[in-house]
Amino acid sequence: MVFVTFSIIYVEARNKIHNKHKLHKPHKNSSNGHIRGGSSSPLPAPAPLPHYGPPPTQMGIFNVMCFGAKGNGISDDSMALRAAWNGACKVAGATVKIPAKLKFLIMPITLQGPCLPGLTLQIDGTLLAPPDASSWPKSSLFQWINFKWVQNLTIKGSGTVDGQGYNWWSSSESYDMQAIRFYASNYIIVRDIKIINSPLCHLKFDSSKGINVNNITISSPENSPNTDGIHLQNTQDVEIQHSDIGTGDDCVSIQTGCSNVHVHHINCGPGHGISLGGLGKDNSMACVSNIIVEDITMRNTLYGARIKTWQGGIGIVKNVSFSRIQVYDVSYPITIDQYYCDKHICKNQTGTVVISGVKFDQISGSYATQPVHLACSNSIPCTDVDLTDIQLRPSLTNRGFQQTLCWNSYGKSQGSLLPSSIDYCLRSGGGSIKRIARSRDHSLCY
Repeated sequence: MVFVTFSIIYVEARNKIHNKHKLHKPHKNSSNGHIRGGSSSPLPAPAPLPHYGPPPTQMGIFNVMCFGAKGNGISDDSMALRAAWNGACKVAGATVKIPAKLKFLIMPITLQGPCLPGLTLQIDGTLLAPPDASSWPKSSLFQWINFKWVQNLTIKGSGTVDGQGYNWWSSSESYDMQAIRFYASNYIIVRDIKIINSPLCHLKFDSSKGINVNNITISSPENSPNTDGIHLQNTQDVEIQHSDIGTGDDCVSIQTGCSNVHVHHINCGPGHGISLGGLGKDNSMACVSNIIVEDITMRNTLYGARIKTWQGGIGIVKNVSFSRIQVYDVSYPITIDQYYCDKHICKNQTGTVVISGVKFDQISGSYATQPVHLACSNSIPCTDVDLTDIQLRPSLTNRGFQQTLCWNSYGKSQGSLLPSSIDYCLRSGGGSIKRIARSRDHSLCY
């Protein structure tokens, strides 16, 4: 009886559910094709989704093509890049994407922070600068792609940043121009990309810290003037590594206000080597410290490891190490020049930037003009300069000097030395010499 009662209740309940679904099941009206429910009125259309502008192609990916870029190398795609940047700047971990196989003409532009952390600029295509200097607005200050107040940014990709500087190199006018510049930006990574043919400096970091440059290629012709590869100014905690740099000027230029810089595993050439300076121009203060340059190959460069200062400057260069550098047909592999002048005539001045604690270690290969050139100030000597395990032979094209030059330079030479003149190049000096140097050391550098 219990089983029969339960079965009757179950069947009645199932019939009620079935009838309820049948009542509300939509069906097509044969007269007008509308889908109707239980009533005769049509269902309301769904509300449209809100529109917030061009959507990213994927979650967190802001492709410039979605913001109106043409990618034909002719149309101005600057506004599309700016719009993509502004959108990505508001999303943590976002990526601005420059797609491959396309060319994007970009006028001088500033990409500004602060942005949410983890922003990436993925360059897989080609960015082109306007080739004609007259088309650059003066308001750009002749900075092409300028990053300002940006934190935790990565620039990477398989693409190319082309400064198209051919017309600039033959110009008689003087410009201070950078292809890519970072100002007041911290914890920046630049890797894998190629930067070519900048009108002047290719990659500059100014008033920044926490910089890592890895596996990039920088290239411009040997006869392109003032085309520094990487330029550092007032920037600390820098690592530049595993890159190929060949330009018409310094492969790496380290200027005033830089400290804790590590440059290693770089192929440099053509160009002017890796330089500190020129420092102290127009009687200015220069402070550079804790610089390590090691595991470098230099081919057909004018200089190798170099420190250059202007007469009349103040400040100090200290704790600098150049080691394990291989040179091939380098004119001046080892250089300290405290009489630097880029004019025909410069005024003689007694003041200078103090140089102390410079190591040249395991530098070998061939030189084209002079193996060692240490020309320190008449009034203030260079102190604690070490020459260790130097092996430099004249190249097949050498028509210069086999003798070294060491003027007012104090320190020690040791290990295997070639040419033998290196062994008596440096002078030995006691505490009195160091006191002279320290008397001109300015505490404002600390």
